[in-house]
Amino acid sequence: MPSVRDLRDRIKSLKNTQQITKAMKQVAAAKIRRAEIAQRQARPYAEALSSMLRDLMNAVGTVDHPFMKPGAQDAPKGILLMTADKGLAGAFNSNVIRLGEQTARLEPKIVWYAVGNKARNAARRSGLETALSVALGSGNKIDTAREIAAKVSDDFTSGKVSEIILVSSKFVSMSTQRPEARTLVPIVAEAREAATGPRAEVEFAPSPEAVLTRLLPKYLEFTIFSTMLETDAAFFAAQLIAMNNATDNAGKLIDELTLQMNKARQTAITTEMLEIVGGAEALVG
Repeated sequence: MPSVRDLRDRIKSLKNTQQITKAMKQVAAAKIRRAEIAQRQARPYAEALSSMLRDLMNAVGTVDHPFMKPGAQDAPKGILLMTADKGLAGAFNSNVIRLGEQTARLEPKIVWYAVGNKARNAARRSGLETALSVALGSGNKIDTAREIAAKVSDDFTSGKVSEIILVSSKFVSMSTQRPEARTLVPIVAEAREAATGPRAEVEFAPSPEAVLTRLLPKYLEFTIFSTMLETDAAFFAAQLIAMNNATDNAGKLIDELTLQMNKARQTAITTEMLEIVGGAEALVG
């Protein structure tokens, strides 16, 4: 049975840990608010861009752009794996990495693009070479998104990869973050919806084909940028839950160890009293 001193030291260590987890919980709560604000501010632009892209695809029959064409048949597929830079967020990063590995098992050869320090470290541990490795929080996110988009675009148009699959975490709610995989390029036009009423005719200048050619690279950049913002929000939500659980678990352990310490102290006091009484009786005898 541990001594009173050992139990007291463990309780002190747990209290220090509890203070750290409380502080990290407060930091995560503050950061997730900023991440949600940034995500909400980017949402109107994303909706307008997607709407314009759908109108353009419905307005043109065919467009001569590499993003709208299938990739090279003999080229490997590329996986853009996006995680957070830090841990202490439960299974947030490991779930994304596991989905990336499951996606890679379906293909004979994969070209990896790592966004986030955890994705880079996972690739290194597995002995995988990465065509691109950047931190999620390095510099301005929009500049980082442009760098990533330029790299994957060049590799796709040059025939180094036949498809780019984005594996990231989707922010569903504060308590739910779900990893998902989706194809970035080639971009497949959605099926046209049946007309339910009169629609305004949209005119594009100089032509729908020219506008679509300029819009597709911007669409790819902003898709990556919005995914980075969503990864931030999902990570801080997962970290908030993890630190809240860690704080509660530390409190429960402190209560259990305090009870054990009180029992050990009472046992020591009782033993000393019995020894004193036994010694007194021996002297009297």
